[in-house]
Amino acid sequence: MNFASAEIEKIVEICERNDIEFCALFGSFARGEANEDSDIDLLVRFSKPIGWAFYGIAEDLEKALGRKVDLATENMIGKRLRESVFRDLQVIYEKTEQCRTAPAYS
Repeated sequence: MNFASAEIEKIVEICERNDIEFCALFGSFARGEANEDSDIDLLVRFSKPIGWAFYGIAEDLEKALGRKVDLATENMIGKRLRESVFRDLQVIYEKTEQCRTAPAYS
């Protein structure tokens, strides 16, 4: 199974609504080894601490994508897994300084 552009658009939309400054795919989907039972592994970085909202964001992603999502931050990934996670990473969303300062359009 491959990751479709419609799924990427849904993730980007959720990132933009939730102070996520970086989101990348890792795991079986990133390696092209996913099957219909695979979950979606996402590494995220937030622009500010979000507390319990983390779990709501994971739930929003699951609803939008129709599949289990394992949401993780860099601090949540143990040293043993870190190398394989970072080897798989495929960046989906990255908020740039230009995006942060762009004027709003009405």
